Amino acid sequence: MTGTSSQIATQNSPGSSEPIFAPVRLDTEYRDDGTLVLRNGLTLPPVTYTLPERLEFWASRRPDQIYLTERRGSGRSELAYGGAGKRGGNLAARLLTQSSAGAPILTLANNGINHALIILAAMRIGIPVAVISSNYCVPTAAPWGKLGTIIEMVKPGLILADDPEQGGEVLRALGIVDVEVRSISDLSWLECAAAADSKVFHEACDSVGLDTVGKFLFTSGSTGTPKGVPNTHLMMVSNIMAVGVLWPFLDRETTVLVDWLPWSHTFGGNFCFNLPLCYGGTLHIDDGRPSPAMIQRSIDVLKAVTPTIYFNVPAGYEALLPHLEADHALARKLLGGVRFLFSAAAPLPSATFERLARLGEDVIGRAPLILGGWGSTETTPASTAVYFDSIHPANLGLPLPGTEIKMVPTGGHMDLLVRGPNVMPGYLGQPEATAAAYDEEGFYRMGDAGRLLDRDNPEKGILYEGRLAENFKLSSGTWVNVSPLRLAVIAESGGLIADAVVTGEGKDNIGLLVFLNPSNFATLENERQNIVQRLRQILLTYNARQTGSSTRIARFRVMEELPRGDRDEITDKGYLNQRAILLRRAAIVDEMYDGETGF
Repeated sequence: MTGTSSQIATQNSPGSSEPIFAPVRLDTEYRDDGTLVLRNGLTLPPVTYTLPERLEFWASRRPDQIYLTERRGSGRSELAYGGAGKRGGNLAARLLTQSSAGAPILTLANNGINHALIILAAMRIGIPVAVISSNYCVPTAAPWGKLGTIIEMVKPGLILADDPEQGGEVLRALGIVDVEVRSISDLSWLECAAAADSKVFHEACDSVGLDTVGKFLFTSGSTGTPKGVPNTHLMMVSNIMAVGVLWPFLDRETTVLVDWLPWSHTFGGNFCFNLPLCYGGTLHIDDGRPSPAMIQRSIDVLKAVTPTIYFNVPAGYEALLPHLEADHALARKLLGGVRFLFSAAAPLPSATFERLARLGEDVIGRAPLILGGWGSTETTPASTAVYFDSIHPANLGLPLPGTEIKMVPTGGHMDLLVRGPNVMPGYLGQPEATAAAYDEEGFYRMGDAGRLLDRDNPEKGILYEGRLAENFKLSSGTWVNVSPLRLAVIAESGGLIADAVVTGEGKDNIGLLVFLNPSNFATLENERQNIVQRLRQILLTYNARQTGSSTRIARFRVMEELPRGDRDEITDKGYLNQRAILLRRAAIVDEMYDGETGF
């Protein structure tokens, strides 16, 4: 049985009567076993270009428009589309003459103009680029096992690094001596090389099609060895084109992004990187991070540039909020200038959602539109998006045009699967993992659980219910759904808790490893007794509303060490790796369960 429902988006562009969102048209298939299949009723246009072709298009149409900027000293360095097209072509011609030509390139670098040019230049001649987090190469990541595994899978002919000397030392420590490591921050070594002749260059460009692999991205490896995901041009471009169907203003306006999200991850490296390129926008590269030491750099960029859309992750919004609340001029500039805020990587905690809403009401007279979506490295990245009014921060939205979402009843949940042109053809060199990743209909198993926000009105969206692998059973056999529990506790804390890891697998009751917000963490040593007492009262109040062991907190510990990125406890995007934290801090968990409950 199938059904069709629709609603009209009412949000308009500032100063325009044209809606910024497409109407919601949803086709829903109901199967006898309880499975639902959701399809967007809007059509995905044919994909007709690759990413390098899009750069050439804008280089000819808008040669003087700024494409990329980055921090340079006390100012910003700029590169227009015309210059990017010309310089990218020159780099591509010279890459063809390197001894490594034809083999993949691997980058160990932060976001930057040179990094962008190398990615696009290599793609232009059919050389895939493996974009890897520079954190895999830092001294504290020794013995660099993940990097060694990735190099073995990719077999790069050339590695480009922000710090080639450190990169060379790491490769020698790994016993890799046949791969050259060169600088990406200074490309004079490449720009001075001989260029391939015109015939060779054009043949290489002509060999690139929609099914050509443009880049390799890797999963975080939080549940094992990182898996390589080949990203074809069809996957990358179809995903951004589908977003353009839902956000038609992208074709009418010049999009301006201010973005720090790392290109080694799919949201930053595909969504935020590809969107301005596909629609002729401008990307201002933010070299900040959501940490006390780096957040001011993000503030500085936002003071200089007003984005038209702002993308971030929950940790980023939580780091920004105190600064925006203290500087209403900056808050007014940001919230008054964007079409909407978009939160990726994980659901935005309700307390953060509400603080942003209150701030908007204070500075611009209305709550900003805050949207979200859902996807993964394997789906390049977006599979769903919110493009309608929603006040629920865990709303994943609805499938993108061309993408199907299958919701399968599994152990009290609905397992979410996805199929579409944005989904990978398979993992790099891992046939067994590839075979296990898809069901019998070719839907990719995302490993997430969800449910319809309103079963009678499926167009209201899908509510995220967490990673299936993170959920566990207590010794009583009772299932604990980690994500909703974690978000509820964070919301209850009113900003005291930045994040938490839920414990209790095989135990009698639930515990929490609590990470305080930075402002509270700074006072932990002197205010420990007061903070612990506040937490105890918060959790007692929370527990009073619970009716069973699956949601009641019995014990907690305040973490004196922040999560460490070099130990995989926190990703480059700022969210916690629950499994890595539980493994690394197992002694703390054992001690917590050996002692009193804390209540």
